[in-house]
Amino acid sequence: MLAGFGARGGTAPAPTEAALADVLDPLLRDPALGPERAAVVLDAATGKRVYGKDAGRGLTPASTVKIATAVAALSALGPDHRIVTRVVAEPDSSEVTLVGGGDPTLTAREDGRYVDTAASLRRLAEDTARALKARHTEKVKLSYDTSLYEGPARHPIGPNENITPVSALMADEGRLDDSSSGPAPRSTDPALDAAKKFADFLADQGIEVEAKDDPHSARASGRAESLAKAESPPLSSLVERMLTHSDNDIAEALARQTAVAAKEKASFDGADKAVRAQLTKLKLPLDGARFADGSGLDRADRVSADLLAALLDSAADPARPELRSVVTGLPVAGFTGTLVDRYPKDSPGTGLVRAKTGTLTGVNTLAGTVVDADGRLLVFAFMTSGTTDPQAAQKTLDDMASTVANCGCR
Repeated sequence: MLAGFGARGGTAPAPTEAALADVLDPLLRDPALGPERAAVVLDAATGKRVYGKDAGRGLTPASTVKIATAVAALSALGPDHRIVTRVVAEPDSSEVTLVGGGDPTLTAREDGRYVDTAASLRRLAEDTARALKARHTEKVKLSYDTSLYEGPARHPIGPNENITPVSALMADEGRLDDSSSGPAPRSTDPALDAAKKFADFLADQGIEVEAKDDPHSARASGRAESLAKAESPPLSSLVERMLTHSDNDIAEALARQTAVAAKEKASFDGADKAVRAQLTKLKLPLDGARFADGSGLDRADRVSADLLAALLDSAADPARPELRSVVTGLPVAGFTGTLVDRYPKDSPGTGLVRAKTGTLTGVNTLAGTVVDADGRLLVFAFMTSGTTDPQAAQKTLDDMASTVANCGCR
């Protein structure tokens, strides 16, 4: 049994396809779901499909593609992997380089949500200053290195409050306010802004930084010597944060980390190849799939309901503990993340449905897990396209998940 997620081992009775069809078919026919729709429910104990309509059809997943990003990153890197931001010194030079490792959660803040667990740019500066003083160096020239990532930094959707330009170096996801999730004003040059903050923190520690308001971009040489480093929370924690809040910046970072692990270019195209290759190794149904980005903001993404359900089924498998944070990171209906306001307190799915949402104009998706009325762990994926009333579409999808949760469908 997967603790907290019902009877995966099959001790509870499984629902029948006919009984699920009786309760789900009328909801799936709701005009609010638009002209394109697909649905699948799997029995997690056996992996058997117990309900399906157009489940193999590739549709725009919106943010549910983050499930694929999470599974690929965790299987490629492991749940304990940490992203490292480094500071190095060039030999025979006063040049110090802040080297981005791709951690979007690196923080320059002193307080706020996630600050206690995030890698701290301020502490990194303190450690760097301590190392410099041990070398009897109190004046430096600062540069910053973003060479880990390649290709366009700007997401295809263009400047947007939902995502910062993708960079190997940024602080607080490039947010220009105090927020930690959701839309926010964004830096147009997150690496430069992070380097400026780092220069200020060095100055606070008594290190004189030449032209500290104008650090320059430069690639650290292979001869550079390590001064200090800051490590992100473990990948499992980043995955949970990404899925709970549908965090686009973490999603794009994890897609590129997967590309780095696969020795592909750390770009949108390289991440597409790396995610696909990793999911192929897991023998998941990838017909028609495309991972144009890691976040789901790109309408060129394509996945099937079959793939979303198979990803979640793999994550719920006790034989794959490295993927568990995909399930534990799913928002809980009525309580956490992007589902906190979707389920009223009197909804039959409140507290029972755990699911990743996906929303773009005309696109509404929902994929997650439930434990049904008989105690059986089920995995579901519902996808729609061409919707015109997002609230009505979301309500119908939520009703479908609640129906699965409360059905003793035998």
